[in-house]
Parts: sequence; structure tokens; C-alpha cells
Amino acid sequence: MNGEELTEQETALYDRQIRVWGADAQRRLIKSHILVYGMKGTVAEFCKNIVLAGVGSVTLVDDREVTEEALSANFLILPDENLYHGKTLAEVCCDSLKEFNPMVHVSVEKGDISTFGVEFFGKFDAVVISCCSLAKKKLINQKRQKLPKRVAFYTVDCRGCCGEIFVDLKDYKYSKKKLEETVECQLEFPSFEDTISVPWKALPKRVSKLYFAMRVIEQFEDAEGRNPGETSIADLPGVLKLRKELCETNSVNESKIPDALLERLLIGTSEYPPVCAIIGGILGQEVIKAISGKGDPLKNFFFFDAMDGKGLIEDISEPKPVS
Repeated sequence: MNGEELTEQETALYDRQIRVWGADAQRRLIKSHILVYGMKGTVAEFCKNIVLAGVGSVTLVDDREVTEEALSANFLILPDENLYHGKTLAEVCCDSLKEFNPMVHVSVEKGDISTFGVEFFGKFDAVVISCCSLAKKKLINQKRQKLPKRVAFYTVDCRGCCGEIFVDLKDYKYSKKKLEETVECQLEFPSFEDTISVPWKALPKRVSKLYFAMRVIEQFEDAEGRNPGETSIADLPGVLKLRKELCETNSVNESKIPDALLERLLIGTSEYPPVCAIIGGILGQEVIKAISGKGDPLKNFFFFDAMDGKGLIEDISEPKPVS
């Protein structure tokens, strides 16, 4: 921080949240730059939250056209074809987001994000990706890891009434309140690739079933060359076969991944707006915490299932050797 003071306009606009997390945290937010890929309903909720919070800029990447499915969950797309005809999802969402907070610079970057160079990702403080294949997630994260500075990395996925968030803040230092004093803390986050490479047998017995189910679906789509969400109940035999193979490889019982859960993920390719609001709200909160350096960050997975209304945080990391 350069010790710059907030302007009178900024202080007036962000007065209520400054009372919550302080002027220094707000200055950090105003100086931050966020890259967002994949404008689904969950990501629209997230973008709304960080724009209202007052980040410096948000860059959107999504060259897809507006579809009926996008209209059903993404409130940033107005139901008037004349307003989005001929525009990409990112362009339509950009127009709407600008109206939420004119003090935040919202822009669009066109192109295939997997072809962007390492230096492109270095312009940002946080990278949030959705609608991504397993291979593309790994590629983007690898490029981000090559940067000399710390850039926070998040993936988010919402399938029907289920959703997950992954967080990697690398070597992260932050402060939190403990009784009447401020305590300095530090956490080390494993990369996305290291996290999903942890043998299932090495994980605690009570890890969310959603973690395993999402990995099965993710690997199935990757093996079949499908885009995220391009599945149906007709794929169940192939998914069950892959589940069996993965469970045998990892020496775990197939009961960890119930048939019913896999069926729900296969047919729940559309997003439910209430689930989008919950997942998008949690993600927005986590990015704000990471940028401001205030409060305990989520480490490193968050899962939500509307069927039981539970949100679970799971630390999926390689077990440390016992000394």
C-alpha cells in the first residue's frame, strides 16, 4: 500500500463496509484487479458482490453466445433479445455490471483463455474460473504459478443443487481478531493439481462425498472430450465404470460415491438460482478476504448441497509426515 487516502466519494459510497473491515482493507480492494472466466449464474452472483464491494477492476472472459440456459440463471442478462443479440456473454454481463457501481472498471477480454501468456495473468490479483475442463484448469493454474507475485486462484462449479469452490492462495499471510488483539497468521495452500492428486485413501474418512463425485464427473468429461455440463443420464453407465476404476486405483469403497449423487450431478447440468446466490456469495466473501488480508480464508474446498442445506469446508492436502 502507498498510504493513499480514500477520496470523499469513496468514503461516502463504501462507508458501511469500511466500518466492518476498515479503511486499509477498502484501499486494498480499490487497488485490486480480478480476472473472471466463464459467465454462469454463480459467477454472475460473484461478480455482483465484488463490484458492489468496490474492487478496482473486473475483467471478464467468455466468448460464448447467450443461450436459453444462460437466461435461466444469469440475472445479468436482461430478457430482451435486442439487448444481447450479437454480443458475447462477457459483453452482455459487462454492460449490466457497470450499472451496479460506476466506480469499478469492468471490461471484456476476448479470446481463448488457455492461449493467454503467463504475463497476462500477472496483471491480476485474483483469477476466478468456471465452465472449465480439467485440462484447462490445470493449464491456467500452471501459468499463474510461474508468476513472481502471488495471484489468488479460484475455481467454482455449480451443477443443479450442488456446488463447489476451490481456493489456492499459495503462501498466504493475513491477520485476524482474537479477543481484543490482532493476530498475524500464515497458511500454505497446495496447488489445484497437487490437491486433486492426493490419494483418496490418504484423506480423512469423513470427507464430503461431493468431493469424490465431482472428481469422477470432471474426469469423465475430460476423458470424453466434453465441455463442463455436457452430460445426461445416458452417461451413467460410463460414469459408474469410471467410478469403479478410480475407487479400485485409490483402494476405497465405491459407497463413498453413491449412485444417486452421480445421477443428480449428471442430470443437474443447469444451475439453480438460489444455489448460485449461496455459492457466489461465499466466493465473493473469500476473494474479499484474500485481497484485504482480513479474516480466516477458506482452505481449500467448499461444498454445498441444497438437498440437505449443508455447506462443508474440506482441507484436501497431502498429509504431512509424522516427525
